[in-house]
Amino acid sequence: MAQYLNNDTLKLVIATTAFILILAGVFLVYRYILNIVRSRALKSNRKFDAFALKILKIPVLWVFYWVLFKVFTHVFYSGLELFPHLQHFNNILLIFMLSWVSVQLVKTGAYYLQNKLDIDSPDNLHARKSLTQIKIFKAIVVSIIIIIALSAALLTFDGARKIGISLLTSAGVFGIIVGFAAQKSIAMILAGIQIAITQPIRLDDVVIVEGEWGRIEEITLTYVVVKIWDERRLVLPATWFLEKPFQNWTRNSADIMGTIFLYVDYNFPVDALREALPAMVKDNPNWDKRVINVQVTNTSERNKEVRVLLSSPDAGKNWDLRTAAREKIIDFINTNYPDSFAKVRLISEK
Repeated sequence: MAQYLNNDTLKLVIATTAFILILAGVFLVYRYILNIVRSRALKSNRKFDAFALKILKIPVLWVFYWVLFKVFTHVFYSGLELFPHLQHFNNILLIFMLSWVSVQLVKTGAYYLQNKLDIDSPDNLHARKSLTQIKIFKAIVVSIIIIIALSAALLTFDGARKIGISLLTSAGVFGIIVGFAAQKSIAMILAGIQIAITQPIRLDDVVIVEGEWGRIEEITLTYVVVKIWDERRLVLPATWFLEKPFQNWTRNSADIMGTIFLYVDYNFPVDALREALPAMVKDNPNWDKRVINVQVTNTSERNKEVRVLLSSPDAGKNWDLRTAAREKIIDFINTNYPDSFAKVRLISEK
C-alpha cells in the first residue's frame, strides 16, 4: 500500500479530488453568504449596493479559488515534476484575476460617481459634463489595466521575454512602422481623450451633424454615436467633432429658442398675430415664458417672411412647442385672414 501512496500519479489524483471537493464546499458556503448579503442589499433599496454585488460577486469567488489553488499547489504538488508549470499557471492566474477585480472596481466606482449626478434635472449641464468625463476616463483606465495585464502575463514566458528584448533593440524602426500604420487609430484615441477634457460635446447634448438633428447617445475613445430623432443611429469617428463644424444646441445650457417661419401675403397684418400668439402658447407646458416674438425677417417679390421665436427649457420640449404653435397659427390665419396665405399673382397683358 505504501508503494502506491508514494506514486506521483496517485498523489495527483488524491490531491485533485480533494481540491475539487473543497472547491464545491467553498462555492456552497460562498453562495449561502451571498444570498444573505443580497437580501440585505435589496432591503436597503439602494441601486449602488445591488450593482456592486452583481458586478463583484464572481471576481470575489475567483479570489477564493485562487487562494485555494495556491495552497494546494504548495502543499500537495510541490514534489511533483508538474509543480513548476502549476506555479507558472498560478502566477498568470493571479495577474488576470487582479486585473479582472481592478476592472470591476473601476466600473463600480464609475457607477457610484454616476449615481451622484442628477441627469434628470431640467438644467443638467454640469451633470452631463461630469458623466461624459466619467465614461471616457473609465474606458481609458480599463484599457490601461487590460494592456498591463497582457504585458505582465507575456513577460512570465521566457520566449516572450526574449522577444521583448529583441523588439527593444529595434525600437526605432518598429516605432516608425507602427507610427505610420496606426496613426489614424492613435489619432482617434487621442481625439476621444481630448473630447473628455475639452468637451465640445457631452452625453445627451442636442446637436446638428450631417444635416441631422439628434442627441449624443454614446462617446467612446474612438467613435461617437448620435441618436437621430427618428431612432436611427449616426456613428462618427471621434476626430469628426474636432475637425468639422457642427451645431451644439446645449453647449452652455439646456435652454433653447426655436423658430417658426411663415410665408404670407403682403396684406397679412403681423400685429394681429403678435397679439394673438401669447394666448396660443400660455397654457403649453413646453413654453418657459422667457421669449416670445414675431418679426418680419425677409421679403420677396411674392410674399413676406414672418419669424416666430419661442423659448423652452430644452430642445425636445421646444420641438413639441413649435409643432403645436405652428398648427394654431395656421388655423388662426385660415380662420381670420384666409386670403393672406402666400400666393402667386399673375398679371395678364392687354
